[in-house]
Amino acid sequence: MKRNLLTLLLLSIGIGLFAQEIPAPKANYELAAKFSPNRLKKLVFSTSVNPHWLKNGEKFWYNYKTPEGNFYYLVDPVSSTKSELFNAVKMAADMSRLTADPFDAEHLDISKLKFINNEKTIQFEVKSKLVEEEEKDDENGDKQEEEKEGGKKQKAKKKMVAKVWHFEYQIASKQLNLLDEFEKPLEQKDWASVSPNQEYVIFAKHHNLYWMDAENYKKAQKNEKDSTIIEHELTTDGVEYYSYGSGTYGKTNKEIEEEKDKRKAAYVTFSADSKKFALTREDEREVKDLWVINSVASPRPTLESYKYHMPGEKEAPQYEILVFDWESKKSVKVKASAFKDQTLSILRAPEKKMDADDDLQFSKWLSAGSDLLYFKRQSRDMKRVDICTANTSTGEVKILIEERLNTYVETRPLGFVNNGSELIHWSERDGWAHFYLYDGEGNLKNQITSGPWHCDRIQGIDEKNRVLYFTGNARENGEDPYYTHLYCVNFDGTGLRLLNKGNFSHDVSLNDQNHYFVNNSSRVNTAPVSALYNSKGSKLIDLETTDLSRLFETGYQFPELFKVKAGDGVTDIYGVMYKPFDFDPNKKYPILTYVYPGPQTEAVYKSFSTRMDRADRMAQLGFIVVTLGNRGGHPARSKWYHNYGYGNLRDYGLEDKKVGLEQLADRFDFIDITKVGIFGHSGGGFMSTAAMLVYPDFFKVAVSAAGNHDNNIYNRWWSETHHGVKEEISEKGDTTFTYKIDDNPSLAKNLKGKLMIVTGDIDNNVHPGNTIRMANALIKANKRFDFFIYPGQRHGFGDMSEYSFWLRGEYFCKYLLGDFRNSADYIEMQNDKPKK
Repeated sequence: MKRNLLTLLLLSIGIGLFAQEIPAPKANYELAAKFSPNRLKKLVFSTSVNPHWLKNGEKFWYNYKTPEGNFYYLVDPVSSTKSELFNAVKMAADMSRLTADPFDAEHLDISKLKFINNEKTIQFEVKSKLVEEEEKDDENGDKQEEEKEGGKKQKAKKKMVAKVWHFEYQIASKQLNLLDEFEKPLEQKDWASVSPNQEYVIFAKHHNLYWMDAENYKKAQKNEKDSTIIEHELTTDGVEYYSYGSGTYGKTNKEIEEEKDKRKAAYVTFSADSKKFALTREDEREVKDLWVINSVASPRPTLESYKYHMPGEKEAPQYEILVFDWESKKSVKVKASAFKDQTLSILRAPEKKMDADDDLQFSKWLSAGSDLLYFKRQSRDMKRVDICTANTSTGEVKILIEERLNTYVETRPLGFVNNGSELIHWSERDGWAHFYLYDGEGNLKNQITSGPWHCDRIQGIDEKNRVLYFTGNARENGEDPYYTHLYCVNFDGTGLRLLNKGNFSHDVSLNDQNHYFVNNSSRVNTAPVSALYNSKGSKLIDLETTDLSRLFETGYQFPELFKVKAGDGVTDIYGVMYKPFDFDPNKKYPILTYVYPGPQTEAVYKSFSTRMDRADRMAQLGFIVVTLGNRGGHPARSKWYHNYGYGNLRDYGLEDKKVGLEQLADRFDFIDITKVGIFGHSGGGFMSTAAMLVYPDFFKVAVSAAGNHDNNIYNRWWSETHHGVKEEISEKGDTTFTYKIDDNPSLAKNLKGKLMIVTGDIDNNVHPGNTIRMANALIKANKRFDFFIYPGQRHGFGDMSEYSFWLRGEYFCKYLLGDFRNSADYIEMQNDKPKK
């Protein structure tokens, strides 16, 4: 007995010594480094076909890049044929012969390709190895002219740029010609709104509207400082923040002063006949200011002041619509007043896909004539929307369609049939998003679609055959309800047909004639496939399948799909699980969840993506990473699901995240539910911090980026829409708005785990004050936390995104894996730098 006890004692000591020798788990930094954005762009190229529909007939061209090079194809749907637009090997040889520059088929870098000469010829340009002198732009972006100084001609300053070769290629004869005397087309100016008849141009200057004719616009295209340009003032009442032109958002005070005399965009919308144009004018004079300071600006820090309306504030921007008659140069104000602090927007005609590649784009209003303007107005509480028309001569308004809900009303572009004799309206009035047919006077004729599924956007309208083409989701049994499909249905609601079958998410481009569409389909666990279909749903040609071979050679593996129940035990929640590519089922892994609460979307990819930093790449450090939805998180389900968080914008999504993770841990032994991390950006930054404070014993580590932690100082549009603002009318008839919302700083005392909050210091979307207020509350609560600022960065962190990945990744490695790195260098970033 004593001998056995001694043996057991020695054995236990040995085990203890052995246990002490087991090293702490190490993060796999090397595996995560293999999937940086810089490396991924050399492994995966094109993932979808983007058709460029031609104007004549129904052909289209596209380019598609693979590890073998960049290829160009011409597709004729009528004959169901796909052919190379040109032979890349011969093209490279001809280009080399004509220019004496070296080109090869695998590295053709063609740009600005367009069809000309009745689509018998293509024209394009390629950069040369040579460099040449070009006139240098001055500080305002204008070409510097030769000028006289002291009676002598001063030569314009020059800069060295890559020479550009211009080519024309005859498709039928396969003949390539170098355009030695190529005259570069005049570039359209971003400040110019060109009328559809191209006879005049509208722009803003000194807060007012101006115009110039086509001849003077050509002068401005050549040289904006040409002293012979004649421009005419159209209005005189414009002032700062009640301007006819574009605002100053995103500009520093110094830039505003420097650009005060420059032409600016006015964003006008024309009648198709160019006889009239309209614009929405915004009065922000009473809206309060907000500021950010760029401390790393050169040569000294810069101040940026801008108008920013916060929720509940009475000083709201005011909107008006003005219609100008071109011949008389006089304007009419639309009599649109209905709701206090309402918003107004002009309804525009959809752009034709065959015009998408045109250098010159026209903004036209919905009606084909010039006597009627269609517009939308919405109350400040977002619960009331009117679709209206305005008489463009008198400004008189007629309401066509009214939408009223107890939460916020959402809209989609209005379907316009036979110039307004009928209207196709999108509405969630029966709890699901569907289409409704109205006559031109606003009388409901019939509901076109119905049932417990979601219709999204109009893709095409066949007026002759009275068929509507649209995208939708959540209709097909056995599929993830977020997978989108293309459908068609008759105006009377009969003949509903699914046009692109398959358990995938489908992205489509339907041509203007509604005869053919390109279908791009994939899931997160499949390679994207592109094909051509006709409008009956018959596949005509397989176009492309994304080449993922090199990606898989690195050890990449597709993630796994899953479904769990929400906190109510009834609602299905869909998600994706990402594992380390060296996954060992016998190990226990900490679990991370990347979050975004919505309500605009859920942070769950449905299609294959090379944007891996949020999930795939994070998993390689040694984690199970999951993304999953939550009630209130996505508009593409029922109105009940989407508006679940209305009135509770802080906590509404947290329960579903927590119980979803717990269900996964019950299913899979490799998940260590005692080590849970959470991270997100913007709304996800807000949500991840809230999770640490609402469930402090469950969530152990968080990295929260650019979070709107205090929605009282976030923008009015998002907060008042999705959380709700109460409109109160006094006995005297005065209208006021009250807003109250829970915030993260009020829960700072609850923090138990490790929290890092980060922000860009010139974020003019979610102001850095949100993160600073969170830090202030944590300090006052005597809490340890980490706080990081990205200098000179906006909301998305820009060129510091890679640094952001490693900062976040190492934080989780420290506090969930116990792997602390002491070096000052991010070695993986140093190794990933492109060699110059």
